[in-house]
Amino acid sequence: MNIAHVTEEELHAYADGRLDQARRGEVAAWLAAHPEMRQSATEWRIQNERLHAGFDPVLDEPVPSRLMEAARRPARFSPLRAAAVVAWLAIGGVAGFVTRGYAPQPAQSLAALPRQAAVAHAVYSPEVRHPVEVGAAEESHLVAWLSKRLGAELKPPRLSTLGYELVGGRLLPGEAGPVAQFMYQDGRGQRLTLYVRTDKQDNRETAFRFAQEGKIGVFYWLDGRFGYALSSEVEKAELLRVATGVYKQLNP
Repeated sequence: MNIAHVTEEELHAYADGRLDQARRGEVAAWLAAHPEMRQSATEWRIQNERLHAGFDPVLDEPVPSRLMEAARRPARFSPLRAAAVVAWLAIGGVAGFVTRGYAPQPAQSLAALPRQAAVAHAVYSPEVRHPVEVGAAEESHLVAWLSKRLGAELKPPRLSTLGYELVGGRLLPGEAGPVAQFMYQDGRGQRLTLYVRTDKQDNRETAFRFAQEGKIGVFYWLDGRFGYALSSEVEKAELLRVATGVYKQLNP
């Protein structure tokens, strides 16, 4: 019986009920000898059932016409409208990630990166009580968790010398898998967010690009397997100063 090695992907497939009968029996036998992972698989299965119960009726509903109109008009950026679109899409995105596993995705668009980052910034930066999922007090856990979910080692920059302290971070659904968002704040409460995604291909071009999405400025660039976007409502020169500092830390 080939149960010497069970991958995390197979464990999620087991919890989702996507393994064939033969392999499911083998994984069940492996879990019998690994109670901690058996508990995790059970929790994933329960989570899946709750997501299905809560979100399946929503997934069957048509997208409201006002949200379709917002999606068709990218030139007019409204944080409130963007928040509604993100909330709607996130329901399908989160449920899809957990209950259906990852499907092959087309190459990610660089042009989409600043808009996705700006929308995420607009949604979460105004939050007072829950701006992040994991706070800076648990930075080691935050970095390990997000690195595992993105499948690459993340190194959130330290920006205290630039006047910004880490607030924390969160996991978000992206167009081709999970993405990370790190949030920073200065002494006046001004926030900026660093949006990080991973690409399958190794990108050579690292030139900065700038996009203005309403009041939100975004400097974005590619670096190896990562795509970065720094977003804020600060002046462009200030945002460039911080983006330069971020780049230097990520590329010492």
